[in-house]
Amino acid sequence: MTTEKLNDNDNTCPAQAMLKMVAGKWKPEILRLAVEQPLRFSSLLRCLKGANKQAIAAALKDLEETGLLEKVIVKQKPLHIEYNLTKQGHSLIPILHQLENIG
Repeated sequence: MTTEKLNDNDNTCPAQAMLKMVAGKWKPEILRLAVEQPLRFSSLLRCLKGANKQAIAAALKDLEETGLLEKVIVKQKPLHIEYNLTKQGHSLIPILHQLENIG
């Protein structure tokens, strides 16, 4: 199957785009934690047992690029970065809960 055929198939099912946005070992867990409170990198590193800095950074970047998380620079001392769910991210939470109930 050619690359063109694969790309055409990606557009046939609207759910595929959503599944790609949350696919990955750490993304669903990061989204679950973001519902409870704003996330900081160091707290994610402590909460996600077995995760490393590179994996968390990549997952956060992907979630930010897809519009599910927003990166906020908090200019209080000490300066730090928080990640919050966007409106689109909040809209996915009920779907993720339904998927949890299936498994």
